[in-house]
Amino acid sequence: GRWGGRGGRWGDQDKQPEKIGGNNRNLQKARQQGLRGKWNKTRAAAQQGMRWSDRPPTRIREASIEVRSEWKVLEQINFSDLQKMTWQVPEPEEVQACGTVHAFDRTFDRITPKSEKPLNASESRPIYKASTSDDPVLDDAAADEAGPYNVFATDAIMAAIMAAPRSSYSWDIVVTRAGSRLYLDKRDHSPFDYETCNETAHEQGDEDKESINNPWNLSQEATRINSSFQQQVITTEGAVPFDKPAHPFAQIAGPDAPIAPAGFRYRSWQMGEHVKLLARTQVEAVTKGKQDESLFLSVHALNETDPKVFNTIDWRQKLESQRGAVLATELKNNSYKLAKWTLQSLLAGADLLKLGYISRVHPKNADRHVILGTQTYKPKEFATQVNLNVPNAWAILKAVIDMCLKLPEGKYLLLKDPNKPLIRLYELGEAGLYNEEEEDDDDLGDDQGDDD
Repeated sequence: GRWGGRGGRWGDQDKQPEKIGGNNRNLQKARQQGLRGKWNKTRAAAQQGMRWSDRPPTRIREASIEVRSEWKVLEQINFSDLQKMTWQVPEPEEVQACGTVHAFDRTFDRITPKSEKPLNASESRPIYKASTSDDPVLDDAAADEAGPYNVFATDAIMAAIMAAPRSSYSWDIVVTRAGSRLYLDKRDHSPFDYETCNETAHEQGDEDKESINNPWNLSQEATRINSSFQQQVITTEGAVPFDKPAHPFAQIAGPDAPIAPAGFRYRSWQMGEHVKLLARTQVEAVTKGKQDESLFLSVHALNETDPKVFNTIDWRQKLESQRGAVLATELKNNSYKLAKWTLQSLLAGADLLKLGYISRVHPKNADRHVILGTQTYKPKEFATQVNLNVPNAWAILKAVIDMCLKLPEGKYLLLKDPNKPLIRLYELGEAGLYNEEEEDDDDLGDDQGDDD
């Protein structure tokens, strides 16, 4: 009804309420039954040792690395402070381009939930995501003492920092100060390169580590899907070689080892007076535009797990008719991941962002998946659509870089708190991250290897 009339119109407020069943006794009886039902529920809850208003306890997450007692906290930064910052977006400078970008197979744009296509996970090749210090191109640039660059990173590391206020899970970045240089690295044997799944959702998955819907198992599943999709949708026909067409990590993989193709753009940004950042960025595919020009794509895959467990929209039923609602749900449940993908596409200068929608063949089986469709966006427009404040993201990165440049020589760790919206900067000291025995016994490292 309209305002002010308890279901009626303005001016009807003084009318007597209608009788239920012609007798007000029925209304009184209905109210008594409602109260009795609520009382019964409260009594049943009390018998189970809880109050009617009690909620399940908040899940306590673990840090991405165990904090050692000898580490010293140098800085603690609240996300609420980071979100107030702004800075002009710096113009990138193309320094070098390596690798060969394969063409996007446009037949995948015609896939619908009614014409789903199996995801070929078994055919995917390893993706080598070398950290900053292991990148041969960045290493050569850093070795030039007369060179203009004094901060080194990768697009993934930059995006993780820039989108930090959206993150829920713990992550960490190794900070190294060597002379006038600053290196931002991912830690060996860390889950940094794994995609998260439903990180910012209300339903966090199953706590049982054996369950396919456990957060860590979901992360591994999402990573496999993303890697497989990126490789399945490209073809060698129409590939575009960069200035240096050889893969920069071929030596790391070995002469005969299969390695996933990609294009790597090494770009620099002026981050302030006497502060110049050089980073490796990546594009996964290329396609032709209306004028037959080459358009470079950043390619990623969203994945559906079990709609009933996570209380989400069923993609097979709604992806075609309510794609906006599906994306809105993904933005709510995977806000950090989508922000990072958007920022990585902007950092790489990608013309388009291609998203794939991947679902399990059956909700109870995490090993078999199908492609239900794709969607293409312009990165700048998509940033607006997902409410990503790009000037704020650059301000966050600049603040972290400025903070780290003030540090004396040594190794440090930037760690997102697993349960609070803040990051801490630790001084590692002589003990470092871990001793050799701990590194050898690191189960996570044994599971990961060198690829995704």
